[in-house]
Amino acid sequence: MRVKYALPTAILLMAPAAVVLLILLSVLYGAKSIDAHTVWNAIVHFDKESVDHQIIRTSRIPRVVGALLIGCFLAVSGALMQGMTRNYLASPSIMGVSDGSVFAVTLAMVFLPSNHNLSMIGFSLLGSAFGAFVVFGLAWLIPRGMTPVKLAILGTIIGMFLNGVADAVATYYQISQSISFWYNARLYQMDPAMIKLALPFAIVGLTLAMCLSRSITVLSLGDEMSAGLGQRTGLVKAGAMLAVVLLTGASVALAGKIAFVGLIIPHIARYLVGQDYRWVIPVSGVLGGIFLAFCDVLSRFVNYPFETPIGVVTALFGVPFFLYLIWRRGGGEARG
Repeated sequence: MRVKYALPTAILLMAPAAVVLLILLSVLYGAKSIDAHTVWNAIVHFDKESVDHQIIRTSRIPRVVGALLIGCFLAVSGALMQGMTRNYLASPSIMGVSDGSVFAVTLAMVFLPSNHNLSMIGFSLLGSAFGAFVVFGLAWLIPRGMTPVKLAILGTIIGMFLNGVADAVATYYQISQSISFWYNARLYQMDPAMIKLALPFAIVGLTLAMCLSRSITVLSLGDEMSAGLGQRTGLVKAGAMLAVVLLTGASVALAGKIAFVGLIIPHIARYLVGQDYRWVIPVSGVLGGIFLAFCDVLSRFVNYPFETPIGVVTALFGVPFFLYLIWRRGGGEARG
């Protein structure tokens, strides 16, 4: 038993060191490098007249905190979706959940322009639920629509449609510049006030995910076996989707749509710790935060001194991984 839990425990224990290292790298390096002494002074002796102190306090610290949180939220969402559906291609960005959030935020900005941050989070959550409902509803109606590749194709089509409608509406009402934040995932525009507002929703989602982790493990064995063991599969799936909506909606509200985190990280977590979602979920959250924060730091050096969009960096890892999954596992039903 000790050997079984040794690796996931070690990952969770070593994670704080990796997080601290990424925070330091993120705060120290960028278009303008700042020395460690200035960073320390900005934290303990903040001078609002200092440009460097303003950059550290209002931009770089919120940015790395946001990247860590968003990576965690998206990875946990992906783990829940993959375990619940037994679909190895399931993730918020592929299954239309993130696209639904961007769609709802766009409509809110056009037709309800006086919304404050909390309202935007609410619309993002509603959009996540709408995107998931449309994709999974259509997949249920189509013969063998729940197979991994068909569901991924359907999610991509619905996501492109929602993005196209949102883009057309934004262009017609001349708010394309304002809405571009949600399409391009600009972590450098992270709003500390938005983090404070979104965090309670995400905490509820994470708590729900951990409470359902044992049930997701059983559900990942298949609906029939799950029902045979006395599990109320419909209730578990509803709870898991609620957690996905809360976590994805919060992440999109913070920084827009970021792809592939929810696809890659749960696979890595299962490879490291096995199929027990009591470990998969927390390890996915930790690795997801570290992965996105690492990609954010990397984005500053790919084309230095200019920043590469974070979506491009995650795609450098995500696209090959996506193709590998399809090549390795094909288009049939996912297996435990």
